[in-house]
Amino acid sequence: KEIIDRITKNSNSLVFEVTKETETSRPKDLGPLFSQPDKDDDELQIGPLIQKLHLRADFTFENFAVSSSNQLAYAAASAVTKNPGSAYNPLYVWGGVGVGKTHLVHAIAHVLLRKDPKASIIYCSSEEFTNEMTMSIRNKSADKFKTKYRSVRALLIDDIQFIAGKDYTQEEFFHTFNAIQREGGQVVLTSDKPPHEIAGLEDRIRSRFEGGLVVDVQPPDLELRTAIVMIKTKQ
Repeated sequence: KEIIDRITKNSNSLVFEVTKETETSRPKDLGPLFSQPDKDDDELQIGPLIQKLHLRADFTFENFAVSSSNQLAYAAASAVTKNPGSAYNPLYVWGGVGVGKTHLVHAIAHVLLRKDPKASIIYCSSEEFTNEMTMSIRNKSADKFKTKYRSVRALLIDDIQFIAGKDYTQEEFFHTFNAIQREGGQVVLTSDKPPHEIAGLEDRIRSRFEGGLVVDVQPPDLELRTAIVMIKTKQ
């Protein structure tokens, strides 16, 4: 009454009227107070796999803005998902910080998982690869490490430039790379510079990097940055 009086600036009288409730007036099922869209079967199936691989859920091709600065890299990444192990193997994407290299790698993994949720895929950084290899030597489990990495359908490694100067890591990566290619698997690598500019990289490793497709991603222009902001606002 106080609120109504204040809003209407009048003195109001409240009258309560009790009526008998009938079946027709009683709501059958109000349902939950809040709801969310149902997830489709594919999303429910690959969701845990995306988390296990430490992939960003929003780093998909659908959320990747394309312009002249990254069009070739986008097209190459799309081609890899259509014919993994054959088209551009390895795919080597290089560019500066924040230009979308990791986004493309995650997008490739998303598509491969949707096509075959049971496919063996590993996504990691070169540092994680090195650390895991070192731990396997320390724990005398090198065979387990080799089996894990050499039998995958797709190996995606970020910042591969950090294996430069690490002789044993390069040795292991060389054999891992050869084993995956021999079995028809796909290798995707990212770096901050092209293979020929990485100091301390063995010639045989550099040759493997350049044996597929080396493509760069340039910094985004104003139009592309605007498109990226629009995508982020929708998210």
